[in-house]
Amino acid sequence: MTSIPHGITAPPLAVLVLEDGRRFVGDAYGAVGRTLGEVVFSTGMTGYQETLTDPSYAGQIVMMTAPHIGNTGVNDEDMESRQMWANGFVVRDPARRVSNFRAKRSLDADLVAHNIVGISGIDTRAVTRHIRSAGAMRAGIFSGADAKLSEEEQLAAVRTGQEMSGLNLSTLVSTTEPYSLEAVGERIGKMAVLDLGVKRSTLLYLAEHGFEVHVIPASSTVDDIRALRADALFYSNGPGDPAASEEHVELLRTLLREGMPYFGICFGNQLLGRALGFGTYKLPFGHRGINQPVWDKVQGRVEITAQNHGFAVDAPIEGVVDSPSGLGRVEVTHYSLNDNVVEGLRCLDLPAFSVQYHPEAAAGPHDALHLFDRFRELVRGGVDASSAQNLKNDKTPSVTNGENQ
Repeated sequence: MTSIPHGITAPPLAVLVLEDGRRFVGDAYGAVGRTLGEVVFSTGMTGYQETLTDPSYAGQIVMMTAPHIGNTGVNDEDMESRQMWANGFVVRDPARRVSNFRAKRSLDADLVAHNIVGISGIDTRAVTRHIRSAGAMRAGIFSGADAKLSEEEQLAAVRTGQEMSGLNLSTLVSTTEPYSLEAVGERIGKMAVLDLGVKRSTLLYLAEHGFEVHVIPASSTVDDIRALRADALFYSNGPGDPAASEEHVELLRTLLREGMPYFGICFGNQLLGRALGFGTYKLPFGHRGINQPVWDKVQGRVEITAQNHGFAVDAPIEGVVDSPSGLGRVEVTHYSLNDNVVEGLRCLDLPAFSVQYHPEAAAGPHDALHLFDRFRELVRGGVDASSAQNLKNDKTPSVTNGENQ
């Protein structure tokens, strides 16, 4: 536990309990009580406010691998959504004071305000090494009265928690009412953004690239999108298992057959993969942080990217293949240089592509911002109408290179 200077009251005891029985004792940080979720680690040295307010982290207890967290406090401008979504927060050494001219409050104060139960003063390196070996797993943080429960009671509570596999969380984080943003500068067209956990930065970048952005709930139907008379479709990032979002897969597949231009980020990449007929699978411990190296095959260069995903698309990273669901030719455009995980897809007969990472990352890096330009030009230029019409009429799957849906 962290040492406390003389005259300062020690925080309540807290304990992080993992599903396999490992325990890490520390100090309560943020709200006091009990929380359950899948424990994951993020390797970013900054950007903790972006992480906590990213809806993709719903259902997860986030541990920061950087040892000193909270230095720059929090502000209202950097909120990526209406609230903090992480189920819990784990740090080693929380900042004792805020030191940034933009700060409005301390991180600890906002964790309390958003009822985020956290723990500090534990060996986060040891937890990270354990997760890298054993995989992401269910966990719980117990502080205050809950810290006094027996080890057996705490472990039993953790093991009653939900598994991330098979979990659909999009309706939890999505907007309940449609809203819109005006295009900035030259107007390219109207974009329908299916909110599966979208970040504020994404919407701002889309608007700044000339799109009149219409954000719609995750429960929206094909007819809802058609009624918008949108020129393009965007699927956002979001939490949960893509295999549990079949309604979004079918919606996307229908609109792709109609030739609607599509851009997907993170969860949107996984859903494009499934719409094309490929499978998805759970990664051992996922990719989370702002320093993930990706090889861009199209441009022949490395991009350092921001990522947050625990699932990935099962598709061959080399060559052009036929979509198993009959949507033409597809190629993997990006893959991880750490483990060869698919990081991007491109349709060659339809105006559609996606990436697994976050080009809009507020804390950086900004290597992939050009993707917004690429989509703007794709929408502006359109696609060969005859190819789109042929695919719309021919719904017979072709060569199978993955999981048929």
